[in-house]
Amino acid sequence: MNKNTAKARRALRERTAANRLVSSLRRGRARSIATHVIAAGIPAETAKGVAGGLRSVAKRLGVKPVRVVRVHRNADHQGKVRHQYTAAQVAVLRANYKPRKAEYVAAMERLALAA
Repeated sequence: MNKNTAKARRALRERTAANRLVSSLRRGRARSIATHVIAAGIPAETAKGVAGGLRSVAKRLGVKPVRVVRVHRNADHQGKVRHQYTAAQVAVLRANYKPRKAEYVAAMERLALAA
């Protein structure tokens, strides 16, 4: 495989993964707040800060995450419990989050457009 083919396949793989993530969020699947923010096209470093702010808003408003259990096919079928947020919950948090940092304000605008 030459360099151009490898580069094209990598780009296709990344684009497919991004589309799959966005479509699963649209179907209402619960994910972490940071995942919702990253799916809107916000860089990971900025997403961490925005997610922290949204979590503090969730705590203030009393918005509880959804309990999600993922069961993998292993010997004892033990599930991993995750606490994640739906798109509707993130929309409520986004409406009540008033960031001061210009970078986070721009991220909130982009998140609103993605919803």
